[in-house]
Amino acid sequence: MNSNPSLPQTPVTIPTGQKVITLGAGCFWCTEAVFQRLEGVDKVISGYAGGFVENPSYREVCSGTTGHAEVIQVFFDPEKISLEELLKVFWATHDPTTLNRQGADVGPQYRSAIFYHDEVQKETAERIKDEMNQQEVFSKPIVTEITAFSNFYPAESMHQNYFNDNGFQPYCQFVIKPKVDKLEKYFSDLLQK
Repeated sequence: MNSNPSLPQTPVTIPTGQKVITLGAGCFWCTEAVFQRLEGVDKVISGYAGGFVENPSYREVCSGTTGHAEVIQVFFDPEKISLEELLKVFWATHDPTTLNRQGADVGPQYRSAIFYHDEVQKETAERIKDEMNQQEVFSKPIVTEITAFSNFYPAESMHQNYFNDNGFQPYCQFVIKPKVDKLEKYFSDLLQK
């Protein structure tokens, strides 16, 4: 099934000195807006990962039947921001204790997920998740899926850079802006200069 032929899966080309990690934290508009503001993050692409349908459309993913999660691919310079810092921002800016849900967004496409690209990412994510669960950072256990990266399809162009281009819209003001505000309050040292 190839219902979105204009957006083929592209092999990830990682610029020299950079790393990439794929993160799902509910609506990708929210997650993209947060990670675009971090020093050391060079590019963020919204898309779909972890599913079994080739080149899914936004509508198909929203149906919850393709197996994909809404995700972002984060290209970062580990000399400027560490994987640990990225993951702490990830867990702090969404609710990783709700299965297949973020606020009013419900379904497997909104699951909390880390699609790791190498063993270091896997081990780091599992270690931090275990530590946070042991310390009871959240009132309920973290249910974030930590699984090997298998596929990524960029979302349609209207979904890229969404908050920056549409920040005046009600969803942006009421759902995305509070996440950006939280980032700015608690992680000011990690923001772009």
